[in-house]
Amino acid sequence: MENTSHRFERLPASADERDVEGRATREAVLSYWTDRFGVPRDVLAPYTFWEKGAGKIWIAASDVPDGLEVESLGMTFLRTRQEHWKPTTNAAQRFGRHATRNVIDLSPADARAFVAGEDREVEWDGDWGYLIAAHEIADGAADEAREDADCAGAESSARREPLGVGLYLHGELRSMIPKGRRREL
Repeated sequence: MENTSHRFERLPASADERDVEGRATREAVLSYWTDRFGVPRDVLAPYTFWEKGAGKIWIAASDVPDGLEVESLGMTFLRTRQEHWKPTTNAAQRFGRHATRNVIDLSPADARAFVAGEDREVEWDGDWGYLIAAHEIADGAADEAREDADCAGAESSARREPLGVGLYLHGELRSMIPKGRRREL
């Protein structure tokens, strides 16, 4: 069997079930997210994974028949047919909050530059390669409730929010935010 660029093909569970040379497997995708980013396997277990084209992996929340000739299914998730696998911005934003490894926390200035598509020199003592860039933001609902209750001295709540994928090389974080999604904040 060969890869078909216009049709979604379900990823095989393992290499033993692979029909198309070079196609990623479900096991490899789950292992990548667990090994690289510390995302627990059970977070991704309910989803199905599909390849359309060479190495463009999609994730879907429902099970559908194989061989669909549709434009999209779920969301793009991962690029696999290159030297280093690359998560998509959508995947980082959707699943990055579950990541415990290779997440770089950015200062407010670095986060603004990152979402604007700028590359920045930043300190990072972890692995080189693709990282999930994140920034701690205030939890607006909790802050509003605290203000409404006039709780002087109450601590502000915040949460880490994934911004997207960055490529870290030689002390520089390169923003991988797609041009159409870049924002000046």
